[in-house]
Amino acid sequence: MKAKVIGAGLAGCEAAWQLANAGVDTYLYEMKPHKYTPAHKYKGFAELICSNSLKASRIGSAAGMLKEEMRRLGSLTMECAQKTAVSAGGALAVDRERFSDLVTEMIRGNKNITVIEGEVTDIPDGDVIIATGPLTSDALAEKIGSLVGGYLYFNDAVAPIVTKESIDMSKAFMASRYDRGDADYINCPFDKEEYFRFYNELISAESAPLHDFDKEHFSKDGFKVYEGCMPIEVLAKRGEDTMRFGPLKPVGLTDPRTGRRPYACVQLRAENAEGTLYNIVGFQTNLKFGEQKRVFSLIPGLEEAEFMRYGVMHRNTFVNSPKLLDPHFNMLSHKNIFFAGQITGVEGYIESAASGIIAGLNLSRKLSGKEMITLPPTTMTGALSRYISDRSVVNFQPMGCNMGILPELPERIKDKKEKYEAIAKRGLADLEVYLKNNDIDIKTTFAIQ
Repeated sequence: MKAKVIGAGLAGCEAAWQLANAGVDTYLYEMKPHKYTPAHKYKGFAELICSNSLKASRIGSAAGMLKEEMRRLGSLTMECAQKTAVSAGGALAVDRERFSDLVTEMIRGNKNITVIEGEVTDIPDGDVIIATGPLTSDALAEKIGSLVGGYLYFNDAVAPIVTKESIDMSKAFMASRYDRGDADYINCPFDKEEYFRFYNELISAESAPLHDFDKEHFSKDGFKVYEGCMPIEVLAKRGEDTMRFGPLKPVGLTDPRTGRRPYACVQLRAENAEGTLYNIVGFQTNLKFGEQKRVFSLIPGLEEAEFMRYGVMHRNTFVNSPKLLDPHFNMLSHKNIFFAGQITGVEGYIESAASGIIAGLNLSRKLSGKEMITLPPTTMTGALSRYISDRSVVNFQPMGCNMGILPELPERIKDKKEKYEAIAKRGLADLEVYLKNNDIDIKTTFAIQ
């Protein structure tokens, strides 16, 4: 059995590790050190660029839950992170170079992995996992674009997402403009005083700095040159009424509390089929996360909003996975090709690594004639797999791990900490049952060598 993995980032290394430890002869392609992306500087594999933090460690957090699932799936990332950890309070943080060096050592030392250095400019024949990340080289991105048609995106501006249960529906209301459709939007109405308070705070809020490798893709006032994705704060600075003629236009809406049209209105659209997450429409932004929380909480109905994802602006090459991939990270149209990592629309280091585990595990099972797996939807890994393959998603955007993508508990728990711990315990218990029922022996199949 043979397989090829393109890219030795977190996802590619995890995928190669899973394949190799399942007895598959694995060829891992990496263009470093012969060529670097604008963001990468270090020669080693699994290079962490923007942060050395792998997020919170406590089980009752989305990141902690995901990391524990990864440990139970034999994650190379988690093993190496534990051995190179540095003090970071309640988070798992690593010494970046030591972490990269250890991952590289483990990969190169695996007898079933052959590392091939040099840029890949075409998709190779045979069974392959594409894990080239958000900064995929131009030549290969062109080939991927040809493969997936119009479903390769270069999205740099993403709007925040909040949980539905945290929206104050005594202030917000469900409706579509002119009562068209099925009242698909949550509407947060402003009166004039509320609007100008929000407007003034928005135009004076502090923006996050762009990385050097992102700046070339943005015009001087901060929006995407070839997409025209303008941050809401940039739009606001063009005039006090600009938002009211754009994403905050109140036309066609009636506030049921007053019986009148609002002065301005923010709309939120369901982000997932379950309707537990809502996207703030038109609010792509480059504000710092703390500023987003402060300013967007001035929107009526969002005072106590729980943000599952903040808005970001950066270069991000990814495929429209719901149109292209199944929950196994396997292409619907080309069964020999899998994708893994941020190119699939998962956002974040550990999320990318987790997708590599699933892609590698499933390709190894496919090659050995076994049924591929999708972890239960109550697990964070399973929920992410379903998110990137959810056919009901209309405007697909990258997503990191968060509690909002998991099914609700059958019982209501008011205390958030207790609730999240209960959700995590449920997911981990379901994972153990699933692994046992599918005869997946982590200790023997994925043992650290």
